[in-house]
Amino acid sequence: MTVSREGASDGQQSESGPAVVAPAPELLARARELLAEYPVVDGHNDLPWALREIGYDLDERDLATDLSAHQHTDIPRMRAGGLGAQFWSVFVRSDYAGDQAVSATLEQIDVVRRFVDRYPDDLRLALTADDMEAARAEGRIASLMGAEGGHSIDCSLGTLRALYELGVRYMTLTHNDNVPWADSATDDPGVGGLSPFGHEVVREMNRLGMLVDLSHVAPTTMRAALRTSEAPVIFSHSSARSVCDHVRNIPDGVLEQLPANGGVAMVTFVPKFILPEAIEWTLAADANMSANGLHPLDTSAEGMRVQRAFEAANPRPLATAKTVADHLDHMREVAGVDHLGIGGDYDGVAFTPADLADVSGYPTLIAELLDRGWSDADLAKLTWKNAVRVLRAAEDVSRDLRARRGPSIATFEALDGKSRR
Repeated sequence: MTVSREGASDGQQSESGPAVVAPAPELLARARELLAEYPVVDGHNDLPWALREIGYDLDERDLATDLSAHQHTDIPRMRAGGLGAQFWSVFVRSDYAGDQAVSATLEQIDVVRRFVDRYPDDLRLALTADDMEAARAEGRIASLMGAEGGHSIDCSLGTLRALYELGVRYMTLTHNDNVPWADSATDDPGVGGLSPFGHEVVREMNRLGMLVDLSHVAPTTMRAALRTSEAPVIFSHSSARSVCDHVRNIPDGVLEQLPANGGVAMVTFVPKFILPEAIEWTLAADANMSANGLHPLDTSAEGMRVQRAFEAANPRPLATAKTVADHLDHMREVAGVDHLGIGGDYDGVAFTPADLADVSGYPTLIAELLDRGWSDADLAKLTWKNAVRVLRAAEDVSRDLRARRGPSIATFEALDGKSRR
């Protein structure tokens, strides 16, 4: 019986939740067989930020070894989880601004390229849907990049294009704070969705072939981007708001628009986004972090010490694979199975579901969905086919747009009529 980082083991009764029951062996075996053919494309993993906290020292954190004492992700557990492609988040916190945000994003890109180069037998840099398929055929894990927050481009379309040339294939329009041209779900309204420059950012992303990611943004921003985007959008790590009423989740009215757009909503595993009881608990935990002089997103050794002490005194409600599956069942009903994916947010959060503790856990989720009657064909779409399709569609739109127009030279100052500072 193996205890996860979250302190709950198979069959163990938590003070704050039901027993965590392991999947039936035959379902787990079948899940692994399915993932061998159609592995998981995960839309969001914050390993680069976890590595930033140790100075990007790849000798100290050798990804070829078991790093479960430090983080959710390493190559052995990626292999055990049936992971076939990962969008590595080249995230920087949204309190970074201007040149600091841009340079920190470049450092994140650099470490992804370094660890992909370091483990060529296991990882392959992927820039296109064809690259993803080639990696799958080779038995390697396709490594893509997504920038998490428009602050990373500092209101500059030239910087956006530079990130694309370096391999970034999606950008989340905001993180937890507004940017001057787009509203975040977790900030007060600023521009009512997207400003004129924000719409131009979406158009230029379409031209480049960079996916527009609508996780973290306000519903007004989601709807504005869907009106403007000529290519499918993604939600790299968001769940269903009608199942868990958190502002970071997707309203049904937006999910209903995905079939016409062709986009994909990638369900996340973050407990406060999937389990209603976890929302207030996490707010209290965040306040405790701030009271101890730490950022709520701090997952350093000191940050985790503070979090674990709080958890010991205040047992947290436990999410499980069943919680995630409840979101997927609902999202399938509203948007259709062709518009679903997975975005765990590993190494970006202190806590994960009890039986999805790290990147080895995907077979547990697939076994749960099999138990609920999901077909092999539907699961293949969820894990692999939908994500590959959406990137290929963005590439097709890009080819058409590049034939019709060149790079935008619009500026924030000209379109929005104010200084970026």
